[in-house]
Amino acid sequence: MTQRIALVTGAMGGIGTAVCQELAKAGHKVVAAYHPQFDNKDEWLKEQEAAGFKDFVCVAGDVSSLEDCQKLVAEAEAKVGQIDILVNNAGITRDKFFAKMEKEQWDAVISTNLTSLFNMTKQVSAKMAERGWGRIINISSVNGVKGQAGQSNYSAAKAGVIGFTKALAAELAAKNVTVNAIAPGYIATKMVMAIREDILKGIVDSVPMKRLGKPEEMGAAVVYLASENAGFMTGATLNINGGLYYQ
Repeated sequence: MTQRIALVTGAMGGIGTAVCQELAKAGHKVVAAYHPQFDNKDEWLKEQEAAGFKDFVCVAGDVSSLEDCQKLVAEAEAKVGQIDILVNNAGITRDKFFAKMEKEQWDAVISTNLTSLFNMTKQVSAKMAERGWGRIINISSVNGVKGQAGQSNYSAAKAGVIGFTKALAAELAAKNVTVNAIAPGYIATKMVMAIREDILKGIVDSVPMKRLGKPEEMGAAVVYLASENAGFMTGATLNINGGLYYQ
């Protein structure tokens, strides 16, 4: 297998960590991008080393800032070379019913969850096209497909991720650069598992498969989309939600 260089944003969250690990298991060199305010980087690296992942390269930047993304990718390329696989995974929530939602809560989610795709992808897509190979994988959400009360900002951003994916896929298809999205349902990250027990039970009960998704299942899907075997797949959205919602 040809070793590729993969850059993952939001790399130190629950899904991001699993994506980094699965890409590394598949033989790729992984660059883990994280927000500068994330103060547990050293602890995260120690946890990864203890789990057998000793070669992650870390770069910091705010994906909502175009300038930060320019610097972040330049640093990554200086350390390991040009990016072959980009996983746009970084995301936040600022949940509130729309009647009470503040403009700042709207802007923060749109900037981090949607505008970040422009900021990051702009740094690598043209170079991928020039080389004639690339994989861009965007993490959406089941709530970007079906909507969710209290998440008008998040649902709008994640729906935008799918639209961006389809449009860019059409532009890059002839260059052998694929662009796909994954729309996860409820995944058993530390954040989700910390939800109050009765609320978590209600979430699980709402899923037809009666369980949460595993972070490594998300990572495995990313590995597939990054592989040569997925070379004929572009503009698609993988719905990984345990049957919670069908398109």
